[in-house]
Amino acid sequence: MSTYPDIMNKNVLGDDLIPCCFEPKTGFYRDGFCRTDKYDQGRHVICAIMTDEFLAFSKSKGNDLITPMPDYDFPGLKAGDKWCLCALRWLEAYEAGKAPQVILEATAFESLKIVDLEMLIACARKN
Repeated sequence: MSTYPDIMNKNVLGDDLIPCCFEPKTGFYRDGFCRTDKYDQGRHVICAIMTDEFLAFSKSKGNDLITPMPDYDFPGLKAGDKWCLCALRWLEAYEAGKAPQVILEATAFESLKIVDLEMLIACARKN
């Protein structure tokens, strides 16, 4: 039996991962959670609250999250929507000063392989 925690279901705070969003349904598996596995090459592990600034930034980098794609059951995003972002895209936006706020409780522990916890905390949603 392993002594390591089940990090697949843990958030960056070490607690159980909570859902990011069900409307629109997000996550690599479209189950509302920002969890990942070996099949998720993008590492969709950071639960973020979309802003117009970030959506424009992402589109300028070739990832249009605004335009709906019904064939992929993707409604398109708008400011205020919550979405599981790829860790590298979030980091890129952070370095450009355009990172959206994150929900730490819904951001997977796996994200810490790419992003420092201090960065996430600095951008954490304020309740």
